[in-house]
Amino acid sequence: MERLHVLEKVKQRKEKIGLTLDNISKLSQLGNRTVTRFFSGEDVKLSTLEKITTVMGLDFAGNETVDIKTLKESRAKEKALYIVSLVQDTSALEMQGLESEALQSLMEDTKEQFLTGAYQKNLWAS
Repeated sequence: MERLHVLEKVKQRKEKIGLTLDNISKLSQLGNRTVTRFFSGEDVKLSTLEKITTVMGLDFAGNETVDIKTLKESRAKEKALYIVSLVQDTSALEMQGLESEALQSLMEDTKEQFLTGAYQKNLWAS
């Protein structure tokens, strides 16, 4: 019964965050089949449970370790850093690298777009 209780908590969290099985698979570095088996209630390894719950900010028992707002902000910052680093690398190749202040501003703007703007639907995409 405990396993089903944890599964239900994970499913609820998945819906609240807006993750797809594909997102979970990529973020947890697990195969689609493994993630699908977990969500269909089949037995999986403890390491699988750990990877899935960690991605969602939960512990083994399905209890929140990271609140949803912090989880989303962390993901948005991670994605913004990646995109801004691509811009900076390309600009540097053209000898037009951005100054530190401009980079920080671009980071914050991009992060906000992932949280509330045009990129919001891509927050969890890999």
